[in-house]
Amino acid sequence: YLGALQLPNRTHPAVPVGDQSQARLLEVVGEKPVFDFKPKGHLELGEGLDIIRQKRLSHVSGHRSYYLCGAGALLQHALVTFTLRKLLSKGFLPMTVPDLLRGAVFEGCGVQPSAIPSPVYTIDPTRFEDLCLAGTSEVGIAGYFMDHAVQLQDLPLRVVCSSTCYRAETDTGREPWGLYRVHQFTKVEMFGVTAAECGTESEELLDEFLGLQKEIFSELGLHYR
Repeated sequence: YLGALQLPNRTHPAVPVGDQSQARLLEVVGEKPVFDFKPKGHLELGEGLDIIRQKRLSHVSGHRSYYLCGAGALLQHALVTFTLRKLLSKGFLPMTVPDLLRGAVFEGCGVQPSAIPSPVYTIDPTRFEDLCLAGTSEVGIAGYFMDHAVQLQDLPLRVVCSSTCYRAETDTGREPWGLYRVHQFTKVEMFGVTAAECGTESEELLDEFLGLQKEIFSELGLHYR
């Protein structure tokens, strides 16, 4: 079993072999704005508007943490609500999941809580045995379907979940670049369960999810690649 955990997931045949230099840009949607001045970054803008606070928090919550205030907090709620409404209209099943999960659930998703350094936060084992904080609602949704039979006629299942994600990105004191690789954030997740009758179901649902992501970014007026 421990040996099997070392086996990587299969890679899609279309993925280039090699490092980042071999990556292919498949599509660019929208146009990146051009300014006649040097634009500020999101952290500088947010701090100037008093909607993001990331400085002087080491005594409160350590590094890689932040506060959203006023319009910053409302913007996060608005983005979550916008995305949930969008996906509910597409027939997704809304779900809330536990943040604390057993190690076996993480292993089933390809995450090893016992790795060094661990990618997840582990709760004090002397008080709560084998419980970790999820870095994505994907783990909780996968746990819901563990040892769980789904009728073939009900597939594919489309699930959407908004959750708090906890990630042990780094514990160094180096100044982070804004709200990036933070220890805690809110994310809306799309999750699918498909059949495997002809072997193309998973890729077809992935393409559907990708199309929905494009719709979301385009409707928000963002350019993306």
